[in-house]
Amino acid sequence: MELKELTRAEEQLMQVLWDIEKGYVKDVIEQLPEPKPAYNTVSTFIRILETKGFVGHTAYGKSHEYYPLVSKEQYQNFATDKLLSGYFDNSVQSMFSFFVKKEKIDMKEADEILKLIEELKQK
Repeated sequence: MELKELTRAEEQLMQVLWDIEKGYVKDVIEQLPEPKPAYNTVSTFIRILETKGFVGHTAYGKSHEYYPLVSKEQYQNFATDKLLSGYFDNSVQSMFSFFVKKEKIDMKEADEILKLIEELKQK
């Protein structure tokens, strides 16, 4: 299945479903920040996520318990690849440099990244 990009609202609902692993619409709403969206709004968005292949459900009478079909890691890979190719010409170096210049990476994080690079070199 080819993943599609999520809207900000869809991604927010997926974040909740990834966290709770499965739940009903009311369970998703409970996890959302104030002001809480209307039940019908969340229900509609979850059904859209279902048609996009991100969410599945189990029916219990008229109730539906929803769960992710796409893992958070799968979507992270998709989103990162899209970011890298769309804005940084597939260059991790360009992306890293951008975050350093924007001061989004502090020295501690930079040290951790360097440790990861050293570990990769030793493999």
